[in-house]
Amino acid sequence: MISESTKARFAKEVAKYPADQTQSAVMACLAIVQQELGFVSTDSEAQVAEYLGMAPMAVHEVTTFYNMYNQRPVGKYKLNVCTNLPCQLREGQSTLQYLENKLGISMGQTTADGMFTLQQSECLGACADSPVMLVNDRSMCSFMTPEKLDQLVDGLRAVENK
Repeated sequence: MISESTKARFAKEVAKYPADQTQSAVMACLAIVQQELGFVSTDSEAQVAEYLGMAPMAVHEVTTFYNMYNQRPVGKYKLNVCTNLPCQLREGQSTLQYLENKLGISMGQTTADGMFTLQQSECLGACADSPVMLVNDRSMCSFMTPEKLDQLVDGLRAVENK
């Protein structure tokens, strides 16, 4: 299931740590799996565990602790809206509700066309810029008004429909 090129990438990550601390590369290896497969399955967790000499449950604990690891397939664009207290005080919850209405899905679901998955997240570390959201675990979007949300979602749809 995990390709030889992926294992080569694992080896580069493992090489960054002392020989007796290969387990320190678990997060990087999970990120590599997700880049290749789009999510981290229980089978891929087991393969990472075997590669790193870890118990499969220890790898699963990492996967389930951090919301950056997708445990099932997600849409092409994963939208994580911060709903922690500072963002809630500045419209974080209504931002999530706006996106639920716009996309026609509830938090945790994926649109029928497979384009968007909507999730809530804990603090994204940009409280002064709230409400904030993270797109595909990489791009931070700040001060998300309904107009900016429309612009983001409609813009992503337009790019995909070309």
